Parts: sequence; structure tokens; C-alpha cells
Amino acid sequence: FGGGCLPKDIRAFMARAGELGVDQALTFLREVDAINQRRRQHAVALAERHFGGSVERRRIAILGAAFKPDSDDLRDSPALYVATRLVGQGADVVVTDPIALPGLHARYPHIQTAPNARAACVDAELVMLLTEWSDFTSLEPDQLGSVVKERAIIDGRNALDPGRWEAAGWSYRGMGRASTTW
Repeated sequence: FGGGCLPKDIRAFMARAGELGVDQALTFLREVDAINQRRRQHAVALAERHFGGSVERRRIAILGAAFKPDSDDLRDSPALYVATRLVGQGADVVVTDPIALPGLHARYPHIQTAPNARAACVDAELVMLLTEWSDFTSLEPDQLGSVVKERAIIDGRNALDPGRWEAAGWSYRGMGRASTTW
């Protein structure tokens, strides 16, 4: 999860509990926050693993920039965490989002964008679904497969039907799901 409210509220609640001397009772909140942060890095690690350890000079399409669908809110966006880490490692990243692109351009001018999923995925060696917009979850695997360089997708939100994508010849990896392909 991301956004401006829930992560901040969890951290504020933990801090207040510490002030009151009951912070040990809230260790589960610390773990929730830590797990959330590790999931972001895990998405980066999956991309690295897909390419044998390095994403340098690899074209990666990221579907979604906002922290949740139906919003242009980029605050604490897991998708942008992943995008900036991959760019920092030398990947050729292209991000698309149905409504958050103006804010993305303003805050992250170094990140390439595309107006839609199809344009973002042209020649992509890996597609990463990181915000579960209906525009992305309703994509046809065969149609998207016609523009990518490699049919490989990481479903960072577990919003896609793995069987449908694999039947269309895609290598599919969902967060926290066992994979038969990689």
C-alpha cells in the first residue's frame, strides 16, 4: 500500500504508542510497515531475477503510477518506488497511468512516460502491473503480446488471471505466488 495517509498514520500511531510506553503492544504495526516496504523491493528483485541479475539497458514497461486506481495521487507510490529504483539501475523504464501522468511529469521529469499501456509496452522485455487500474486488468494478453519484445509480466497487485496470461504465451509472476515459469 501507499498514499499519503495510511503509512503516515501507522507511523504516527507507533510513535504515540512509544511516547505512552506501550510500543511493545504495537510491534505488529511495525511489521506491517516493514512488510509493505519489503514488497516494493521484492518487485525490483523479481525484475532483476527475470534478467539474470541486472536490469541495465533492459526495457521495462510499468503499468500504473498512482498508489491506487481511480486516483492521480502519487504520494508514497509503490509503483514509483519500483520505477525510480529500476531507472537508477540503468533500466529503460516507461511508465503509463490513466490520469497521473501530469503529476508524474512534474515530480519525476527523468522518468519516461507513454499515453497508454500499448505505447508503454512497445519493445518491452518485461511488463510490470503496479497499479490495478481496470484499463490494465482488462488488457488482452494476445493484443499486448503483439507489441512487446518478450512476453513476460510481473503482476505486482495480483489483479490478473495467471492462467489467461500463461495461455497466451506469457511468462507470468504474481507477487507472493509460486511460479512455474521463473
